[in-house]
Parts: sequence; C-alpha cells; structure tokens
Amino acid sequence: MTNDAYSTLRVSNEHGVARIILDNPPVNVFGATMMRELRTLLTTLADDSTVRVIVFSSADPEFFLAHVDMRIGEKMDVLQELAASTPADVNVFQAVGELIRHQPQVTIVKLAGKARGGGAEFVAAADMAFAATETAGIGQIEALMGIIPGGGGTQYLRDRVGRNRALEVILTADLFDAETAASYGWINRALPGDELDEYVDRVARNIAALPDGVIEAAKRSLPADDFEEGLLRENDAWASQFSLPAAQQLISGGLQNGAQTPAGERELEGLMRSVAR
Repeated sequence: MTNDAYSTLRVSNEHGVARIILDNPPVNVFGATMMRELRTLLTTLADDSTVRVIVFSSADPEFFLAHVDMRIGEKMDVLQELAASTPADVNVFQAVGELIRHQPQVTIVKLAGKARGGGAEFVAAADMAFAATETAGIGQIEALMGIIPGGGGTQYLRDRVGRNRALEVILTADLFDAETAASYGWINRALPGDELDEYVDRVARNIAALPDGVIEAAKRSLPADDFEEGLLRENDAWASQFSLPAAQQLISGGLQNGAQTPAGERELEGLMRSVAR
C-alpha cells in the first residue's frame, strides 16, 4: 500500500489506523480516477487484518469532496472499466458507497470543509462522521442540476435522518451547516475546528486498540442495511432525469459560470440557482 500507486489519494497506516487523504485539486471533485483508486484501495484493505479503522479526510481545507465531477463523461474509458466490475444491481456511483458501507473496518469521515452531491453521499456511507462547526458544510445539490442523488444518497439519507428530512435535504438542495447536520443525525457530531483532528484521532486509535474480535462482533451485530431495491429505484429515477436536456443544460451552464473552480464552489447553490433562472 504505497502512495506511488495512487494519483488522487494519500495513504498511510499506523497502529491499525489507515488514513486516506482525498487529493484531487483544485476543488477535490469526485472523479472517475478517484473512484477507481478508492475501489482498488478499499478492496485491498478489506483483506488486511492489520487495519482496523479507516479515516477519510481531505487535502483541501475548503472541500472534502466538492461533488461528482461534472465532466465525468469525458472519462468514458475509466467509467466503462468501472462498470465492467460493478455488481449488476448498482451503478458505478452507488458501488463506491456500498463498498464503504460494507467495509469490514470501521470507517470514519473527518469533515473540515464542504461535501456536496457525491461527496455528501460518501460522508453518509461511512460508519461515522465528525465535522468542524465553523467550516464544514454538507448538502445534496443535485436538484439544482435537474437530477436527484444517484450514488446512494436517497437511501443513506432516509436511513440517517428519516423520510421528511431526506426530502427537505434533496428538494431544497441547500448546504447544511455542521450543527444542523448533527442535530438531524446526518453526521455524528459537530466540533470546534481546532478540536476536530485530536478528537477523530482519539476515536480512531481507541477503536483500533480494542481487543480482538470486538470490532467484527459489533459490525456483525449492526450490519449495513440492505438497500438493493431502493438503490435500483434511485438509479432509475436518477437516470431518467439525467437523460433530459434540462439536466445537461444546467450542468453545462454551471461549468460555464464557474462550477468546479474554488470561487464558484464556495457559493455553488447560488451559482446553480442563477443558472436555472
């Protein structure tokens, strides 16, 4: 497990805790290459008995994962490669979330910046998430692009926050602050930014130091829910919207007006609403 094998990930492993830093500048979009590298790495880690906890964080203090790359269609070769190894009952985006949800290790997200769209789905797929009160934000922005979440977000949200709040999150397409997300149950808790690193490190180390078999027993007793039917419904709904001209026009307009640049991503909801108008 060396960093030389990955272009969008930085990986380290110490005392049973694997740390994966997401690094895809300029705004950490969740692109096809990162999806492929994460699938390779997580599959490898699943068989590594020395790793007991996986902590995900970002190299960019502003953006954990901005969202799925709006230009991901330009990486058709990688998408086809991913599709060829994706189970028949999920799409390539859902496959990443399902891999995280079913990882044998405890998975933890350390959220210091923003996570929208596929980035928010990533956060919800992890076993635990802790966020910086002052700087973190999380939201499902897809509705402003003419689509709905298509990477497991509808199912993960309903499981975490209930149907009423899942509909609020998806249909308002707002960016939620860390304290609200914690009060909804979307993340575990919000912490002052200067305490986040120490807290997550302590949680990860303490879990990794538990006696043999405890983590496995806990995850076996609290298995990830089966969302097979829900993921199929989500994919059908997402695909039907994504194929419409309106969605393509909104995504293209977003890119033309600064999406996937640091300035545009800081206030992406406002940018996308202006495109829609």
